[in-house]
Amino acid sequence: MKVIIPAAGAGKRLFPHTFTKPKPMVYIAGKPIIGHILDRLKDVKPEEIIMVVGYRKEQIMSYVDENYTDIFKIKYVDQPEQLGLGHSIYVARDEIGDSEIMIALGDMIFKAGYFEFYAHYLNNGDCSGSIGVREVDDPKKYGIVELEGKYIKRMEEKPSHPRSNLGIAGVYFIKETKILLSILDEMMKKDTRTRGEYQLTDALQEMVKRGYRLKTFPVSSWYDCGHQESLLETNRVLLDEKQDIDPVFKLKDSVIIQPVAIGENVTIINSVIGPHASIAEDSIIESSIISDSVIGSRSHISKVNLQSSIVGDEASVHGKHNSLNIGDLSSIEF
Repeated sequence: MKVIIPAAGAGKRLFPHTFTKPKPMVYIAGKPIIGHILDRLKDVKPEEIIMVVGYRKEQIMSYVDENYTDIFKIKYVDQPEQLGLGHSIYVARDEIGDSEIMIALGDMIFKAGYFEFYAHYLNNGDCSGSIGVREVDDPKKYGIVELEGKYIKRMEEKPSHPRSNLGIAGVYFIKETKILLSILDEMMKKDTRTRGEYQLTDALQEMVKRGYRLKTFPVSSWYDCGHQESLLETNRVLLDEKQDIDPVFKLKDSVIIQPVAIGENVTIINSVIGPHASIAEDSIIESSIISDSVIGSRSHISKVNLQSSIVGDEASVHGKHNSLNIGDLSSIEF
């Protein structure tokens, strides 16, 4: 089985953090998002990982080559135009060949490992593929699956009138790969787009329409790293799972409240770090309190209290201390 990771998008919902880096390279809990995804694929032991890259692709390729080529066989496919998830699978067709595939989105992190999902897929037995699903509160925002017995009856991307609350969770297993690729080829030739993109959901629905049987499996929790709130939530979850203590280059008159992730060559002076703080390599933190936040590499933070914040690479954030003389019964908010 080959694993396809679509990772070509610009991540506009995370601007300004993705002005200078692709979304899979945004740092949380000690490493870029793509590192957490690849770590969770180790138990699956795929035949090959095909990474679909585009926006600022050199950063992804450099990081992955440096850290994961001794673990996986990895190939890269360029998606020069980001025309949807279906298109990202289509551009990888030559590398996919006839192999069964797993599709794992490049901005989704699952608390469960992919091996658990793979086991569900194998247990589903005789079917053309399996789609991870989860009940969602607002089905209009998701690809939605409607079931008939054990099999998928209908799939629709972001329906205006949802018939189900089973949302597609962003992990797919496809056995009948040749059929899926042929349908995607037809969609390209006919220029069949939904909201300007070639949707994978539409191609899978066409498989169902032609009589190919698809099943589902449950996904208990997923973390979409596509916007600030969910990024910080994912950072908290991943840090809660950490067991190792991170290296600190210099720690002086400071307190570390676990869980945290602190990169190499970080200097922390007269500060309180944590809980749920991630600080990337070569940063300097002085006279500050940082919790529930992500700080990028080579940044300098001083004299501030940061909570629920994201600071990019090579940023400078400097405050100033206040001096107060407050009388009885006073109430002051900063």
